[in-house]
Amino acid sequence: MEHRPVALITGAGRGIGRAVALALARTGYDIAANAVTFEEPGRAAAAHQLELERLVRAEGAGFLAVPGDIADLDRHEGLLDAVRRAFGRLDLLVNNASVAPLERRDILETEPQSYDRVMAVNARGTFFLTQRAARWLVEQAQGGRAVRPAVIFITSISAEVSSPSRAEYCLSKAEAGAAARLFADRLVSSGINVYEVRPGIILTDMTAPVKDKYDRLIAEGVVPQKRWGTPEDVARAVPALAGGDFGFSTGACLEVSGGMNIRRL
Repeated sequence: MEHRPVALITGAGRGIGRAVALALARTGYDIAANAVTFEEPGRAAAAHQLELERLVRAEGAGFLAVPGDIADLDRHEGLLDAVRRAFGRLDLLVNNASVAPLERRDILETEPQSYDRVMAVNARGTFFLTQRAARWLVEQAQGGRAVRPAVIFITSISAEVSSPSRAEYCLSKAEAGAAARLFADRLVSSGINVYEVRPGIILTDMTAPVKDKYDRLIAEGVVPQKRWGTPEDVARAVPALAGGDFGFSTGACLEVSGGMNIRRL
């Protein structure tokens, strides 16, 4: 019997991560969905988890909720062990979990508390979870048990575009992009491809507090395609990369930004 590939998506409780989980379920993956919100008390958190599970299972896919904050390195082993117990395998890691600064502040006023929090999730936690997952992927690849093994980092145009009012976020995404290249180089000999997906201005809970600002910028033409991006726009890139159509492109960065990558006069 052919085994279904298994994808672990971090930050899958909402926004881009949720859309990625659904896109992968539609293309044949069983889903292990990680989110810190899954362990929050209250009906709202439980409802979000149950709704995601319902939608994933409606696509004929298996589903596992894996609560936890990836900033806590001590929880990484347990997170991956839960996936191993439920599915017995891992084929794709999607590093999507991300947090914004506690408050947008001028770079001259960036506070260590906000810097440390952002870097702990977006960079440090992501790096060490990938390191641990990569060891498992290599082990499976050597045993011929992985199906198109891959790692995908969801970063941001902020990896290159300057936003001095949220310096810690830009730095964290630049570090995640560098990590993608480093892991691509290290894992290529094991047949494991690594990619970076770089979203532009995407309508999510993270951008909602500054929607008026981005509405104005989009109207002024900062996005050549003149609209907000959606989580689904970003999510469509993940099955395309993970599915093998770009098998000779490990280390590539795909920008999903409505043309913001075009340098214009």
